[in-house]
Amino acid sequence: MSYTLETKYFNSFWIKNIITGNPFAYEQGSATPPQQDFTPMLSFWPGIPWLGLTAGYPAFPTAIPTGRGNLQTQPNTGSNNPQGFQNFYLEETRIKGGFNNPQLSLGVRAYIVNENKSSTNRKHSLIYSGLLNTRTGFNQTNVFSIADPIIKDLDPINGSIQRLYTEDTNLNVFQENKVSKVLINKNAIYSGDQGSQDGNNNFLGQPVGYLGEYGISRNPESFAFYGYRKYFSDRDRASIVRLSRDGITEISSYGMKDFFRDTLSTISDDFTRQEISKEFTALIPSPIGVQSDFTLQDFNENFGKQIELGASLELFNGSSNIATGSIVTKVEDLGTTIKISIEPDYGFGPEGSFSKALFVTYARGKVYGAWDAHQSAYTLSLQTKPRTISTEPSTFSTLGFDESILGWTSFYSYKPNTMGSLKNKFYSFIDSEIYQHYDESPNTRGKFYGAETPAESFVDFIFNPNPSVVKNFQTISYEGSNGWEVDSYTSDFQGFDRIRDNSGVVVGNELQFRDSTKSIKSYVEGQYDSAGSMFPATLTNPIFRIGFDRKENYYVANLVSDSEPRPGEVIYGNQVSGVKGYLVNVRMSIDSSTDAGGVKELFSVSSKFVVSSMPW
Repeated sequence: MSYTLETKYFNSFWIKNIITGNPFAYEQGSATPPQQDFTPMLSFWPGIPWLGLTAGYPAFPTAIPTGRGNLQTQPNTGSNNPQGFQNFYLEETRIKGGFNNPQLSLGVRAYIVNENKSSTNRKHSLIYSGLLNTRTGFNQTNVFSIADPIIKDLDPINGSIQRLYTEDTNLNVFQENKVSKVLINKNAIYSGDQGSQDGNNNFLGQPVGYLGEYGISRNPESFAFYGYRKYFSDRDRASIVRLSRDGITEISSYGMKDFFRDTLSTISDDFTRQEISKEFTALIPSPIGVQSDFTLQDFNENFGKQIELGASLELFNGSSNIATGSIVTKVEDLGTTIKISIEPDYGFGPEGSFSKALFVTYARGKVYGAWDAHQSAYTLSLQTKPRTISTEPSTFSTLGFDESILGWTSFYSYKPNTMGSLKNKFYSFIDSEIYQHYDESPNTRGKFYGAETPAESFVDFIFNPNPSVVKNFQTISYEGSNGWEVDSYTSDFQGFDRIRDNSGVVVGNELQFRDSTKSIKSYVEGQYDSAGSMFPATLTNPIFRIGFDRKENYYVANLVSDSEPRPGEVIYGNQVSGVKGYLVNVRMSIDSSTDAGGVKELFSVSSKFVVSSMPW
């Protein structure tokens, strides 16, 4: 096909072929096919609409007037070209076709495509898009131009980037083995006589590492912040770390170094297989034609909460696995049944075609961290197995760090999926529910996660004044609320003794000797009357106390020894007052009768002692 193009006033035109390849298809054996048999290949140019096989593209006359320019075509007169159908279309690029008028924009153009289509995983690199200006509506957040320097590489020897945290004009980057700050919209230039100053403007400037070889390992879930302090765990170095204005501090060394060294070493990156199975007596498939949902009956309350999204579903008929590979996409608690949605679809067949459903997920140990806004403490939960697999006390340790005393103040008995603070309230999440801590509503204190009875609350102390001197502890006293009692009062470990006969042969078990006292009852539960009735309902007779007594608003009690007799002792057991040793371990808890569910405060605890009269 040939054509002649005549222009005036130096106009510019685009000439586009709107049909690619052979525009017509014929029925085999047809010399002159009808027009409805034409099957042009669809164009990738959106300027002219495709009207279907019958109409094809819009027909144009042989000569198409285009303002100040005309396009003359020499049509193909063959029988396979319908009258007036043209393969070319004309557009002006200047407004009104006027000489030197503003030229029309070429519109959105795709950036060059990297011919190397294989994916690369750059775990140690940062990449940023174009700008976003909500005031002007300018949005290039989906633009990643390889013509611009939009990638910032960090040292790959420090491992992958696990966490990013922006702070003022810096970006904190937490790698596995290093913590750095990347300057934003500036770069640092160092000179010997002028120090540091801002230099070349870059969106992501020079990375500056914090002093200390600490990272976040592979536990970004341990990160928490408050004010200018950032907390996280470095499991590879058995440390819990705080990043603040004075740099990095290893807060796990504040009296808990051995604990974190031993506990963090038990948390592995290996995934554990979790199986949740259900033997059911009735299966209700979804309506015919919709095989992505099914309902389980006769389940216990916690079964549905333990099924995680993304779990793999395996179905059994007896011991035979008849279906596997479907993924759980939704779990709905309908009160008496559970509705489970899966993909891909599976034809369940009639009721009773299988008798067991097995849900399988894989999870690894976690180190969850959060800032407790109520207690002003960093709360940490070390979990060798996630909650969805086990809630046994041996699989987790939850504890808190208090900045005001620079120490780890308490262990907690709950194992959350995650934690967080909002508007001075602290929340933890388990399964599919959220719980508010420190709720002071009536009859809720100490009742964690829907429990009907309060959890046991206790405080452990270690009395160790003048460590190198053997002491005889005689009394214990505390300042605080009524209702505290002493569960145990035990001296330090003093070695093992074996029972031997006259010939030196061991004839008895190995014994571990420690001095201890009897439990000390609270002020209320330790009272008794002259008739010997403990905790009398009426106070008609004179009242005596076997536990704590109150003197000048201070609760005091004598220590009555309950130690086992040792070989060679002349006076032993309850004939001796107090406890002998270098140090003692004390556990105090609240009783069950004094202001049940109320607030129990404990301000200070002390013990009176004398130096033991040693014979040497």
